[in-house]
Amino acid sequence: MSDTTPASMPPSATASGPWTPTHGAPYRPAPYRPERIAAEESLERAARLRRRMDERRTVRAFSPDPVPEQVLRDAIACAATAPSGAHQQPWTFVLVKDPEVRRRIREAAEHEEKVSYDGRLGEEWLAALRPLGTDAVKAHMTDAPALIVVFQQRYWLGEDGAKRKHYYVDESVGIAVGMLLTALHLSGLAALIHTPSPMRFLGEVLNRPENEKAFAVIPVGHPAEDCEVPDLVRKSLDQVLVEI
Repeated sequence: MSDTTPASMPPSATASGPWTPTHGAPYRPAPYRPERIAAEESLERAARLRRRMDERRTVRAFSPDPVPEQVLRDAIACAATAPSGAHQQPWTFVLVKDPEVRRRIREAAEHEEKVSYDGRLGEEWLAALRPLGTDAVKAHMTDAPALIVVFQQRYWLGEDGAKRKHYYVDESVGIAVGMLLTALHLSGLAALIHTPSPMRFLGEVLNRPENEKAFAVIPVGHPAEDCEVPDLVRKSLDQVLVEI
């Protein structure tokens, strides 16, 4: 705990107080002096993280066992530390635990997926999906004990109806979702990125405001005891890394 962060401060707060829009405000630099880690410790941490993340798999068969809600909140809080265009933080995370709401989301998602698998996707896309064993049935929506539905805020919407454009929204929200998946995995949970198309129904079911557009649905929980995943191989480092 730093000297500037009181022990009583809730995890969602910062030493400078709650967030307010900063559009047009003057630049106010603040000191940044993170602890420098010794090279040996840095190497050890990086290797350990690489091994842990290599164990991450997308899961489609979930146990209904509950997970600690605070773990989900902390993972979302980690995601919300992601960098964003002009620091506009254009994201909303909706944590859905209610079984009836999850049922409605699954029903709507399966309707769209059936249309897609019946021809909307096209044979080239279906051929790419075939090795993954996916289909229009989305039991993970109701089997998993929680869904995290991520929305991107296309623009800021004030209480008085005022609007202000957000920048690099897709990139910002994509980074935040990657950090969310990392936080969930390192917390011992499994997850799946699901992007039914179109996703307009998510805003309707969850009663989101006009400035929010659905980005992804992420079922979260523990893998089922009989869970299976595709037998796939990731690209090696030399296939994805170019050093100059």
